[in-house]
Amino acid sequence: MAETVEKKDLLRYILFRLLIITCILIAALIIQYSTGNPFPPVFLYAIAGFYGLSFIYYLLYLWGKWLTGQAYLQLIMDLLLITFLVYISEGVTTSTYFLYIFAIIAASLVISVKATYLAAALSAILFGVLVDGTYFGFIPHFNKEEASNLPFGTVLFNLILAWAIFFAVAFFMSYLSKNLRKTRQALVQAQKELILRERLAEAGRLSATLAHEIRNPLASISSAVQMLKAEMNGNGERARLMEIIVRESNRVSQLLEQFLDFSAPSKKMFTEIDLGMLLHETLEMLRSGGDLDGEKIRVEGNYLVRKITYYGNPNHFKQIFWNLVKNAVKAMPEGGRLSLNFYNSKRDGLKIVVSDTGRGMSEKDKENLFVPFYSGFGEGRGLGLATVKRLVEDYGGKIQVNSEEGRGTEIIITLPLIDEKVIRANQQIN
Repeated sequence: MAETVEKKDLLRYILFRLLIITCILIAALIIQYSTGNPFPPVFLYAIAGFYGLSFIYYLLYLWGKWLTGQAYLQLIMDLLLITFLVYISEGVTTSTYFLYIFAIIAASLVISVKATYLAAALSAILFGVLVDGTYFGFIPHFNKEEASNLPFGTVLFNLILAWAIFFAVAFFMSYLSKNLRKTRQALVQAQKELILRERLAEAGRLSATLAHEIRNPLASISSAVQMLKAEMNGNGERARLMEIIVRESNRVSQLLEQFLDFSAPSKKMFTEIDLGMLLHETLEMLRSGGDLDGEKIRVEGNYLVRKITYYGNPNHFKQIFWNLVKNAVKAMPEGGRLSLNFYNSKRDGLKIVVSDTGRGMSEKDKENLFVPFYSGFGEGRGLGLATVKRLVEDYGGKIQVNSEEGRGTEIIITLPLIDEKVIRANQQIN
C-alpha cells in the first residue's frame, strides 16, 4: 500500500517543528540569562536554520505537490540538524540527543509506520557515528575545552540506552498511530453512515406522506376509468385513451408501492425459502415484463443448480433480487453477461453475488450508491439499492460493491446464518 500524506498533517508537522524549536530557543535564553554563559553563535545559527527551513517547507506546502516527498525531506533535514545540535553540545554528555525522539514522533503521526522505524534507525546511525567518531578522534570535538573523558564502558552504555529509547519510542508510536488511523477511518465511515441514515429517515417520512396523499385518489381515478371503459364497446380513440390512463395509473401505483416498501418497517417472517427458485421466479417476471431481454443478456450462475435454503420473508428477497437484477440490466444497454451465484458456509454465512459486464460505476456513483433519490441512470428514482441496503441490514447482513468504469459491477451480499433456536422462538411469538 502506497504511503500517502495529507496536506493538513504536513502543516501540523511544520507547526510542531516551530513549537519545539521555539521552546528550545526560550530554554536556551533562560539558561544564558541565569548562568551568564553565552551560547556559541553557531547554536543560534542552527536555530535560525530550523526557522529558515520551516519557511521553505511552508512554501512547498502551499505548492501542494509531492506531499510524501516533502514529509521525508523535512524528516531527513531535521535529523541532520538535530545531529548538528547534539554535536555542538558534546553529544552523549548532554540530553540534547532526546531531540531525535521528536523527529520519530513526527514521522509516526504524519507519514507512516515504515517512516517511524526509518527515523529511529537513522537517529541511531547518526548518533552512533557522532559518538564513536568523537570518542575515537575521527571527528574533532566542537569545544575541546569541554570534551569529556568518559570511560568507554560509560559511552557504550549511554549509546545503547539511546538506541533502545529510539526504537522503544518508534514501537509505541507506531502502535498508537495505527490505532489512531483506524479510529479516524472508523469515524469517517460512521459519519457517512449517519448522513445516509438521516437521508433514509427523511426519505421514509416523505414517502409515507406521498403515499397517503396520492394513493387513495389515484385508486379512485383508476377504478372510475375502468368502469367507464367496461361500459364502452369497441376500440375507439376514447378506449385507447382510457387504456393509457389505467396503465399510467398502475405505473404511479407501483411507484407508491416502492415508496411504501422503502419507508415501512420490515416484518420479520422466518419462513423457509428456496432462494434459487425465488430468484428464478423473479427473472421470469422480469422477462415477461420486457425488462430482461434474453437475446441480449446471457444469464448464468449456480442459482438453479445449487439449492440454497434460507429463513426470512420471501417478499424481502424478491425485492432484493428484483432491484439488483434491474440495476444490472440497466448497466448493460447493449447486452452482456449477468452472473448470479450463491455461496453458503458456516464460517462466512450466505453470500449472494450478482455481477454484470456493464458500464461500471464512477467513484461518485459508488459513493452515492445507497443514497435515496440518487440514481446513476437518468430515468431512475434512486430508491432500489437504498431499499436493498435497508433490507440486508435488517437481516444483520452487509453489502459490498466492486466496480470500475467500463469493467462491470459486482455486488456481494453477506447474510448471517440464522440459528434454528431463533426461528422457533420467533414462530412461538407469532
